[in-house]
Amino acid sequence: MFEVPVAANYSLNINASLTSEQQATLEDQALISALQRADASAYETLIRRFQTPVYNLAWRLLDNPADAGDVVQEVFLKVFRNVNSFRGDSSLRTWIYRIAVNEAHNKRRWLFRHRKGETGIEDIFPADDNREAPLVDSGETPFDFTMNREAQLLLEEGLAAISPAYRAALVLREIEELSYEEIAHILDISMGTVKSRIVRGREALRSYLANRLNPAGAMDMAPCPVKWGLEAGNLK
Repeated sequence: MFEVPVAANYSLNINASLTSEQQATLEDQALISALQRADASAYETLIRRFQTPVYNLAWRLLDNPADAGDVVQEVFLKVFRNVNSFRGDSSLRTWIYRIAVNEAHNKRRWLFRHRKGETGIEDIFPADDNREAPLVDSGETPFDFTMNREAQLLLEEGLAAISPAYRAALVLREIEELSYEEIAHILDISMGTVKSRIVRGREALRSYLANRLNPAGAMDMAPCPVKWGLEAGNLK
């Protein structure tokens, strides 16, 4: 079975006067150059840096550890095969996440095609779509919970229950903390569609959590177990 290694950091000894964003850009450039030279240590660095985040992203999108492991293997195969064509139009992370989201989408489509009695993939994605429990990282999670571990499990359950298109936008925004521009690039959709999916995803997740926490009561009466806003108009 696919195993996720302990996350490791990759850093360069660069000018301390640079901003963190500039440092990250230089680190990406150095890593990409080494990969394009077929430096074996660079491949190891790439895997240590991105294997756990990509695995967690795939797990949240597919809600299945075995399928997530398959996706991770395909992602790195594609990265290795196509790194020479990478031109830096986006950050290295954005490029890899875009490959990961596409591979998760392909995996989900394959699963639906090979499961008897399942609906078609077009029935799973919302009309605005024009193409289409994870491991906890060792660092501080962007999920800022106010309740205990049960709340986290409930939230993961809610993410798995909503539309895959909404789920992808929410995971990239709320967990990966990407910008709207980065999400638009990764999902290959417009900024307006990104915002629409986040709004609808938050509302769908809020509704799911409310019904699970207080199935007999109104949505407004049910507490939300997370701090990040689930209200439809709360784009931040």
